[in-house]
Amino acid sequence: MNPKILATLLAAVAAVSLAGCAYPPYGGSNYRAYQAGVEQSVRFGVVEAVRVVNLDAPYTGLGGATGAMLGGIAGSTVGKGSGQLAGAVAGAVIGGIIGSNVEADANKGEGLEITVLLDSGRYIAVVQAGGEGFRVGDRVRVLSGQGTTRVSH
Repeated sequence: MNPKILATLLAAVAAVSLAGCAYPPYGGSNYRAYQAGVEQSVRFGVVEAVRVVNLDAPYTGLGGATGAMLGGIAGSTVGKGSGQLAGAVAGAVIGGIIGSNVEADANKGEGLEITVLLDSGRYIAVVQAGGEGFRVGDRVRVLSGQGTTRVSH
């Protein structure tokens, strides 16, 4: 196969594969499918503070593994004989490093730490992905269930 065509195909597969590494945001409006139809407790309160925080998703290894695989394939097209093996090894190492960095960057994001004074007089703080704007003094709902708590208007 033509090396230019192979390189183009590998780049396309890498882009699609690494896009799967990104975690979805978890804000006040984001739910997983299994959360549909599940009862949640609802409390009401007033926003006392809002702070921007950094969200980092856990490292899955998928980015590094995909990058190493694609880098190894691309590297194997370089040279002949033992040079081909060296190219595959170098491509796998470089691809793994690049894939890991792409995954880490794709999973970074900004979130909000929202401190709420509940009507019961108790304070709670919830960290969630941004998307819904909150200001001090906003009247909000706090929904809790299945180990997840979120704040929404």
